[in-house]
Amino acid sequence: MFGRIFVTLMLSSALLAQSPKGSIQFEDATAKAGIDFTHSFGARDLGSLLEGTGGGCVWFDYNNDGKPDLYVVSGKPLGPGMHPYPLKEPPATSPHNHLYRNDGNGKFTDVTDQAGVAANIYGMAAIAADYDNDGFVDLFVTGYGQAILYHNNGNGTFTDVTAKTGIHVDRWSISSTWLDYDKDGCVDLFVGRYVQFDPKYRNYYAADNYPGPLDYEGDTNRLYHNNCDGTFTDVTDKSGIGAFKGRTMGVTAADFDGDGYPDIYVANDKTENFLFRNKHDGTFEEIASDSGTAFGQNGESTSAMGPVFADVDGDGLIDLWVTDSKYNRLLKNIGKNRFEDISEKAGISQATAQYTSWGTGIYDFDNDGIPDIMIFHGGLIHLVPQEQSLFRGLGNGLYQDVSRQAGAVMDVKTVSRGACFADYDNDGKMDAFLVNLGARGTLFHNVSQNTNHWVAVKLRGKKSNRDGIGAYLELTAGGKKQVAERFAGSGYLSQDDDRVHFGLGASTRIDKLTVKWPSGKEQTVHKLKIDQVNIVEEP
Repeated sequence: MFGRIFVTLMLSSALLAQSPKGSIQFEDATAKAGIDFTHSFGARDLGSLLEGTGGGCVWFDYNNDGKPDLYVVSGKPLGPGMHPYPLKEPPATSPHNHLYRNDGNGKFTDVTDQAGVAANIYGMAAIAADYDNDGFVDLFVTGYGQAILYHNNGNGTFTDVTAKTGIHVDRWSISSTWLDYDKDGCVDLFVGRYVQFDPKYRNYYAADNYPGPLDYEGDTNRLYHNNCDGTFTDVTDKSGIGAFKGRTMGVTAADFDGDGYPDIYVANDKTENFLFRNKHDGTFEEIASDSGTAFGQNGESTSAMGPVFADVDGDGLIDLWVTDSKYNRLLKNIGKNRFEDISEKAGISQATAQYTSWGTGIYDFDNDGIPDIMIFHGGLIHLVPQEQSLFRGLGNGLYQDVSRQAGAVMDVKTVSRGACFADYDNDGKMDAFLVNLGARGTLFHNVSQNTNHWVAVKLRGKKSNRDGIGAYLELTAGGKKQVAERFAGSGYLSQDDDRVHFGLGASTRIDKLTVKWPSGKEQTVHKLKIDQVNIVEEP
């Protein structure tokens, strides 16, 4: 046993020596950017599962000016009896969601009222997609009691079309994702629901904690088929999704098995996770247990939070990363619908076990051609602030903890929840916004100093959905291949920049980019320009 420990320490030292100290750096740019967002859980003190769960955010270019804008979700005070520790006086202005327009100079303007997207609900999460293929990205917001679909009018304003489109999500909706599961060119909507919350239920010893997820009945998720005419049909039961009841926290969708059809992963709280494999006929089969994605490292039902699909080891297969209340899980896709837990071998489990992990993203933050992992932490039941984590990719699925070398903002302890990622200033370095429970949000600006190159790809579908959601990209530069998939809904309660980002390292030219569109078309592009955003249209 001592020999194993010695070898592990030697390996850790060797990995540390391979990476320049502080090669990835972040700074707090919140105040400088003019983003003044404070999340609310609606009460004086944290007193229920509802109050302790939200919220999230989404980056999306709502005005088509090439700069990602930021939408952030908040809770609010609810009616009598909803909060164990209600506010003594209601606030003069009720907390609500906010839309910040990116002005292009590192600054943002709050345009919530102008756009009409304050969403007078107890909000949880948001995702965005052009569901009607009219060229403007629309917005879907989940929350307690109801969810809202906002149609982008193309003039800086939005209209609530929830009822008109046939979407009706009751009870507690949480993370959600867009996907074109039947490949008809219109994105469908998968909506996660958490538990059937009862605000009247209290623990006898209130000082201990509040009732947890297992104290409430689980719930079914919902799947809405896009009819390509501006309306949706609830196909939850028809698709087979409705047969499974869980306690959803995070959801995401990707074609993990490479058959051309998107599949759905559901991270559940204290309940086994779900992996819904697309059967190509409008139905799904649940294969989490058989695939090795249902349970934690010790075979337990964990408090799974934020799932992310990405190729973490460069083998061309889409792997799965899931944050958790204890041991986060890095699951290597080994083919044939199977995953292998490589968290410990990757060097992640031990370093994050002390935290409760929520929002997360996998991006090449230093543009060296190897994906890195950023994780945000915070107390689970009590408002216990925790610092954040950053793991620099070393290749072949190995990671080095560089958290304490990545800037002072990483050491600031917060009660983190959802996080969304984008290159908001178009400088080629991926940034992040973090929602902190009951507190001010934080804009993490990537200020890493290096000479590495990058490229970003903005997809425009024609026969496929306009956003290119579900497209598979393979980029070759300097003799090295990288793959990615265009997602819409990832991590915890959030969605990232819709432009697919690749770090190129020292490569000064791109050999080719191959795009496999959801329609089935395969396109090869040879003249991509480095260090900028390239628009690729489906032929």
